[in-house]
Amino acid sequence: MAPLTVGIEPQGTSVRAMGEIAAAADAAGLEAAWTPELYNRSATIALAEMAHRTLRCTVGTAIAYGVGRSPLTLAAEARDLDEISDGRFVLGLGNGTRRMIEDWHGQDPAAPAVRMEELVVLVRKLWRLHLEPVRHDGRFYHLHITPTGDLVEPPRERIPVYTAGVNPRMIETAGRVADGLLGHTLFTIPYIQEVVKPAIARGAEKAERDPAEVRLASLVFAAVHEDPERARREVAAQIAFYASAKTYAPLLERIGFAAEGRAIREAFGRRDLDAMVAAVSERMVDALAVAGTAADVRAALRRYEGVLDHAILYTPSFRLSQERISESSLGLIEAVAGWGAPAPGPRSAGA
Repeated sequence: MAPLTVGIEPQGTSVRAMGEIAAAADAAGLEAAWTPELYNRSATIALAEMAHRTLRCTVGTAIAYGVGRSPLTLAAEARDLDEISDGRFVLGLGNGTRRMIEDWHGQDPAAPAVRMEELVVLVRKLWRLHLEPVRHDGRFYHLHITPTGDLVEPPRERIPVYTAGVNPRMIETAGRVADGLLGHTLFTIPYIQEVVKPAIARGAEKAERDPAEVRLASLVFAAVHEDPERARREVAAQIAFYASAKTYAPLLERIGFAAEGRAIREAFGRRDLDAMVAAVSERMVDALAVAGTAADVRAALRRYEGVLDHAILYTPSFRLSQERISESSLGLIEAVAGWGAPAPGPRSAGA
């Protein structure tokens, strides 16, 4: 496994602030800057701002909802973003939870891994639309298109696509069809070693691929402050935010935090936000986050060496002001500046 590289994904702040954070990450030598997506934020629009504000680092979506766009729109956006970034773009795709698929996007929530596999293959066909028409009749997507006139070739022959996954079958998807996996913030190191890596290998085997072709990246809760306890409480709040969702109850049980998960969900049911945060144990923070002073953050990141290819610092936003989000993001960049991002080449995040 290549040396660990580091990127950042700011949460809960403005598009322009995300551009400023990406510019700082680029100047500090981080390998990548990533954009989130939710019901109030477009990963692709924010990424265009990041691309304009950076010169060297990879820019990627972590994640863009595959279910929220047609394959044709998604492929067109990818072409544009790769052009804007001069070939530094990684298309990170995810489905979200079953409720998001069904209630937010109005799509069939069945077989999300099969849906994603079909989508990635179709996006790759559309990427090469300048070479031949695309005719596809699948379980989830129907598309017949023949381009008219001269279609400009995309900036690169192949665009890197990463897929997100939490459960083993969804993680297998990365092994089958993707260039990388985008792991969840609730992944612990034992879960990565015991569940994630074997699932990638199974997927790769089914596709007759080498698992080493699949880059392993994961979001990691991260906060920095000269008062280490404040940074730890900020990530505890973000952990509580995620753990309040019933969707993640099986994962919390698998990684050894079933009791904390129950307490967090019970507090959430009462809308007692303080109790939610208080239910996040110190052991949980230690397992899921890199938080504290700058020295604490760097020391904690070392545990991912030999485990991940790429760690994406995920800044907390739950109950925090935009000013504090930006402050923490910039502080994290300063803390890990010069970590050792490689020069552009086949082992960059976009490889």
